[in-house]
Amino acid sequence: MSFLVTKPAPDFTAVAVMPDNTFNEEFKLSDYKGKHVVLFFYPLDFTFVCPSEIIAFDKALSRFQEKNCEIVAVSVDSQFSHFAWKNTPVNEGGIGNVQFPMVADLNKQISRDFGVLIGDQVALRGLFLIDPEGVVRHATVNDLPLGRNVEEAMRVLDALQFVEKHGEVCPANWSEGDEGMTPTADGVASYLAKNN
Repeated sequence: MSFLVTKPAPDFTAVAVMPDNTFNEEFKLSDYKGKHVVLFFYPLDFTFVCPSEIIAFDKALSRFQEKNCEIVAVSVDSQFSHFAWKNTPVNEGGIGNVQFPMVADLNKQISRDFGVLIGDQVALRGLFLIDPEGVVRHATVNDLPLGRNVEEAMRVLDALQFVEKHGEVCPANWSEGDEGMTPTADGVASYLAKNN
């Protein structure tokens, strides 16, 4: 998975269930060029940790979109399974009508291409931050029982956008509103003197 960082994200064309519950038979990752994308993989529909993550990303969607970032989810389930899960109320084991595309990776090729397929069965919890040029700038992967932190995904997006805007680098524990560091020996020394 980490070999993708700094490289173009593998493009794909697949069926996706869209926010309005229609099926887009020609959903393409490359259609999002010009925007940041959080592309995240999850194991299966109608499971346990997955809905907590999907609903958390949906609740934060408008905050990501305000930063010109779209969210796309992928699993090895069919579009019909995605549709059924979206149309099942949360209190009955569903996820409700989440407002980002859910891609069907039934042949598992997308999961393979992103290096998150395990045992040729399901995708690990991979998350990829893709820049507006289509380059992977950040990647993480969690084992199946470990849910992700949506706020950390937001923090990394903020850091990337800060670097893109200011040309500085973001030190450890950087959060939006913090100062960056000039990527020089003097810049590092100055930052460390002020912050340690």
